[in-house]
Amino acid sequence: MSETKKRTLSKSTLNKTWFSWISFGQICYNYERMMGLGFTHSMSYVFEELYADDQEALSDGLTRHLNFYNTENTWGSIITGIVASLEESKANGEEVDVEGISGLKTALMGPMAGIGDSVTQALVKVILLAIAVDFALQGNPIGVIIFVLVFSAYALIVSKAMFNTGYKLGKNSVVQLLQGSRVKTVTQALGAVGMMVLGALVASNLNIVTPLSFQIGEVVTEVQPMLDSILPKFLNVVAFFGVYWTIKKGLKTNTVILLIFVAATVLSLVGIL
Repeated sequence: MSETKKRTLSKSTLNKTWFSWISFGQICYNYERMMGLGFTHSMSYVFEELYADDQEALSDGLTRHLNFYNTENTWGSIITGIVASLEESKANGEEVDVEGISGLKTALMGPMAGIGDSVTQALVKVILLAIAVDFALQGNPIGVIIFVLVFSAYALIVSKAMFNTGYKLGKNSVVQLLQGSRVKTVTQALGAVGMMVLGALVASNLNIVTPLSFQIGEVVTEVQPMLDSILPKFLNVVAFFGVYWTIKKGLKTNTVILLIFVAATVLSLVGIL
């Protein structure tokens, strides 16, 4: 009696799964499933190799992943790697609960999104955009090229490393990582760095000044130097928190931009700014 041949995912399939996720994870983004369709698309390469001779199992696998899913693409690649490993184990007859796979995705997508958003969105992207904007203000297009190349390299390298880690180490190592306060500590630290970067951007890239002045006797006092002596870039801070407040109140981004345009026009015409 011959032994059942072990089903093993090839390196090519793993690369396709990873690349599909990082490139097209949000291609079918929608409010019903969020990134569920993108995740299922990336897993289709896994099921096509594992169940090439079993269309029913292939269909079942794809259907199981057509549920709500939302995380950050780059760092969330570790979840894709873990699921690929678990699906491979399941295909080989190991005791892998399909509900457990879905539960694992649900449990990890939030924490990994927290880490990914703190690093990718609030730190890496902000710094690179600041560099690009600085070049753009000087009329130099090299900033755009730097942003596209460096951010793409970051996303590809980090996501590939995370995917490989998830596939090789499996769920246990990630679960241990997420236990206790480790994620909270990392997220808080990265959040602090992000706030420092944001503060530097507010100070360096906004330039709001007022020409107002008042006269007491024969002494003319300009408002702007007085504000700078109290808190440099004070009007920048006021504008930033004003925009932040409107967004927290639920105003749409386009509405906030329109309000800024109107306020800047009116305040300039009356001589306040």
